[in-house]
Amino acid sequence: MQSESKLRETFLRHVCQTSSQPLGIVVGRAAGATIWDTAGRPYLDLLAGMGVANVGHSHPRVVAAIEQQAHAYLHVSVYGEMVQAPQVRLAQRLTDLVPGELSVVYFTNSGAEAIEGAMKTARKFTERPRFVAFDGSFHGDTFGALSLGGNPIYQEPFEPLLPVVDLMPFDDESALQRIDASVAAVFVEPIQGEGGVRIPSDGFLRALRHRCTEVDALLVADEVITGFGRTGKMFACAHWEIVPDILVLAKALGGGMPLGAFIGRPEVMRTLSFDPPLAHVTTFGGHPVSCAAGEAALDVLVTERLADRAAHLGALWVEELRHTLGSKVRAVRGKGLLLAIEFETPDATRRFAARCFEHGLILNWTLHRDTVIRLAPPLVITESELQRATAIMVDAVR
Repeated sequence: MQSESKLRETFLRHVCQTSSQPLGIVVGRAAGATIWDTAGRPYLDLLAGMGVANVGHSHPRVVAAIEQQAHAYLHVSVYGEMVQAPQVRLAQRLTDLVPGELSVVYFTNSGAEAIEGAMKTARKFTERPRFVAFDGSFHGDTFGALSLGGNPIYQEPFEPLLPVVDLMPFDDESALQRIDASVAAVFVEPIQGEGGVRIPSDGFLRALRHRCTEVDALLVADEVITGFGRTGKMFACAHWEIVPDILVLAKALGGGMPLGAFIGRPEVMRTLSFDPPLAHVTTFGGHPVSCAAGEAALDVLVTERLADRAAHLGALWVEELRHTLGSKVRAVRGKGLLLAIEFETPDATRRFAARCFEHGLILNWTLHRDTVIRLAPPLVITESELQRATAIMVDAVR
């Protein structure tokens, strides 16, 4: 086995780097809300593996489901050709939980792939050219998903992107009249994650739903970050009682395994099966091991009432952070266990993140707002762990 220093050196040489200063933790193991490096040092993970580990890292029931399915079979066929029990069970469980008449699931490998599938489905179903998204949004990094993104810094190096995407201001009801009968679908995060944990006013999503219904445009809710109890509801749309036409899921869906999905009404999803048949295909989407892990994670979420727990702990934590961080930050906000700490400057944000990391906290600023630290710990994090995290953050702002 390579030494820790040699492994890090090989990582920097042969694994494509996407930032100039990666965290560089040589991971030994992970459980619950903690990651240990190979030297045994613990790090409290306040990002849950970027929203993946809602039930915690390496939950025993998820690991057991993975082992059981791996012994039965791995990949056997491209998606949708053979009846695979883990896919079927998870699809049924999901449609029992999602709102409205969303009852048909298309499994993918990731959130970006699910967004791409939703874009194709919306355009084919409506036979319309345009898409609408919002400033500050993030829907993934593939070409179609990137075209919906709300930050030109990440778009300009890859232009030209899709030419028929209209970006509108988030949480501005007056702009919604620009949505007309040429729009195939409107893509929205109920709460913007990479945009800085931006929570809309109570009327915005309802007005957006109403406008999409008026012009027969599909409303696509991207709950890749906000789904599966993160905001104190199983899905964030429930805070505003909104039923989308397509719901996009990923990250926590697989319980730690790669898995995404988009879910829609039967008449919408049926469009992928004709003119031509196989209008959208994937080889590994809905992998049986990922689906088995996803079903186990969903069992944990429901039986342990982790959404309710997130609502309770999140409400307490946001008030504690407002009290303890006080005037040293611009704002603290959140829903459930999706929180934001906003600083005055990017430099202050980076210094805070660096100091926290030095003391064993994993957190970072959001992709589109370099003055905002996002907090999204595993929903199983303990109250004592939250208290320890708070104490470290209080020291860091000093």
